[in-house]
Amino acid sequence: MPGVKGFISFEGIEGSGKSTQAKLLAEVLRGRRHQVLTTFEPGGTRIGQKIRTLLLEPQNHMDPITELLLYYASRAQHVREVIYPALLKNTVVITDRFTDSTVAYQGYARGLDLSIITALNDIVVPDMKPFLTFLLDMDVEEGLRRNRHAQKEDRFELENIEFHNRVRKGFLSIASEDPERIKVIDASRSTEEVSKDINKVIEELWR
Repeated sequence: MPGVKGFISFEGIEGSGKSTQAKLLAEVLRGRRHQVLTTFEPGGTRIGQKIRTLLLEPQNHMDPITELLLYYASRAQHVREVIYPALLKNTVVITDRFTDSTVAYQGYARGLDLSIITALNDIVVPDMKPFLTFLLDMDVEEGLRRNRHAQKEDRFELENIEFHNRVRKGFLSIASEDPERIKVIDASRSTEEVSKDINKVIEELWR
């Protein structure tokens, strides 16, 4: 299935710099006179923010299926309230995380059957696939160190290193199956170097 034109996602492990790079790309595109909306998951809406709190609070221990369903509840609201209306207005939408994160975290890392995730995706967000995804890849331990330095701590930060390595391997596996859409960027470098590579991809794609 081809991606939705104007819909861009950023994916990656904890601490890979997705939020920063999404904002920088938005600035570049606005400088080229594009209307741009930046958003994020889980969240992006009032309901989504409440679900985000449930998902990320360290004290909330939940079954993987509960976790999966909460992510898709947030995504259903996010797409219908924010993403789809913006795309209809020819606004470029840049999201920090989308369905690839669900496959990597709840599928590869939590061990849920990928067919369950695919079925849910087809029900909740059919035909809503980014046309371009930047996977910011880096060493797991370095990413977690970055987040600790930024004093970021949530339920996923507290998972063991094996969990985060499964997430990374999951992302790389997803990317290998869809190289036209997913561009893997070395996120271990400086913010400026990473941004330069992202802009190069955009230039080639939209030339």
